Amino acid sequence: MKSIDSCTLKNGQVDAIAACSLMKRYKGSGHQALNDLSLQVTKGEFFGLLGANGAGKTTAVSLFSGFMSPDSGTVSIMGMGFRRDAKKIRQILGLVPQEIALYDQLTARENLLFFGRLYGFRGKKLQERIDQCLEFSRLTEQASRLVFSYSGGMKRRLNLATGLLHLPEILFLDEPTVGVDTQSRHLIHQQLVELNQKGTTILYTTHYMEEAQELCSRIGILDAGSIIKQGSPDELLKQSDCRNLEDLFLQLTGKQLRDT
Repeated sequence: MKSIDSCTLKNGQVDAIAACSLMKRYKGSGHQALNDLSLQVTKGEFFGLLGANGAGKTTAVSLFSGFMSPDSGTVSIMGMGFRRDAKKIRQILGLVPQEIALYDQLTARENLLFFGRLYGFRGKKLQERIDQCLEFSRLTEQASRLVFSYSGGMKRRLNLATGLLHLPEILFLDEPTVGVDTQSRHLIHQQLVELNQKGTTILYTTHYMEEAQELCSRIGILDAGSIIKQGSPDELLKQSDCRNLEDLFLQLTGKQLRDT
């Protein structure tokens, strides 16, 4: 197994995210969710984790964000490990889960108020961050509506805003555009590019190859719990002589990218 030092140091610099030889099997299951997964994401990078449903994307994000522990292997965030530095890590991490994590019977503003207090914001600073997040997600005019009345795209945008309240340096997004309309997807893409250009490191999981090709400076192709290929989209296509990422995925795995 690789040492943590060999995974976090590259050209003398500490990676934003370093995962080394991660193994994960769920209790009562014969399925190996992650199988020797190793990954490095540099600070300021927009990295896409591309895989079919069931490939291990959500499990990987759960381990990267400290919500689950691996059976073996290590995860470090900016050179820190969860055992010793969990509090420090969570101050710089933002997570936008695949499942909508909002309270339907609260307004958008009330949801942001609730999550902002969990992050430790109070008073004027909290109100400023709420206003900024509402503006960022284009929901200022709908801020007083109950969330249950929102469209799927509006909920996704508010879900993103809750993960950004504390201005994280590193942002994990797990399939953030599943089930949203084209207009909302385009807006979310614009927002993420804007964040990344301002310096936020982004790890983005998706099974939409157009998203990966459009957004990501580098991608890792995940299959059966392992990253089998990684590089920039252009590099990978040039090396494989494939027309697009879906053809490349089929060539590498024998699977359609959108298998269920």
